[in-house]
Amino acid sequence: MASRPQPRVSIIIPVYNEEAILQSAVVDLIDRLQEFDWPYELILAENGSSDRTVEIAEQLSERFGQVVVRSLGEPNYGKALKEGILAANGEFVLCDEIDLCDTDFYRRALALLEANEAELVVGSKVMAGASDERPILRHTATIILNGMLRVAVGFKGTDTHGLKAFRRAPLVDIARQCLVDKDLFASEFVIRAERAGIRIKEIPIRVLEKRPPSVHLFRRVPNVLKNMAKLFVAIRVKG
Repeated sequence: MASRPQPRVSIIIPVYNEEAILQSAVVDLIDRLQEFDWPYELILAENGSSDRTVEIAEQLSERFGQVVVRSLGEPNYGKALKEGILAANGEFVLCDEIDLCDTDFYRRALALLEANEAELVVGSKVMAGASDERPILRHTATIILNGMLRVAVGFKGTDTHGLKAFRRAPLVDIARQCLVDKDLFASEFVIRAERAGIRIKEIPIRVLEKRPPSVHLFRRVPNVLKNMAKLFVAIRVKG
């Protein structure tokens, strides 16, 4: 079997109980990626699914050589995302969501990275020019979380969770340093990059989800509050 080309771009998508949309979303994404001329790997960072997500992901990996499945075995979005980043082989890393698969963000973010205008690009759901078409409760939760991050750890941006693109070399050690997992790994990653002097640029995105969240918002609140306390200690105390 011929070896795959070394990927220039690693796309990481955490997945949890996504049997309903996983196959269609991945096939559609691979189809849309044909317009780009860079070799890539698509890392499905599965974490603790109890449905057919793992089975479907493995079938996709057999069908498409660029699809890589990494199964964590426990429901932990942040840990799965972190392990995906550490395992990535591309010069550039794109962090996406299975219900978004936003190739327009890929195009705009990679243009900024290749032009050396930033080392980390964050897709913001709330900055000027963004279009957040999620239910109002989800939009409000994002605003509240970002406000808490500004108060607790001095975050200076508008968003941390969701779409991101970065050069792997200067950011991989930032990922290794992160102490918080689950919902707030992505926040710690962006905040540590900010504090380390990494050049960050936010760009507005449109958010139109393909399905309701796989974990209900109110079920996530206790973990978010607990990890916010851990994040405060990690950033303000341990540094």
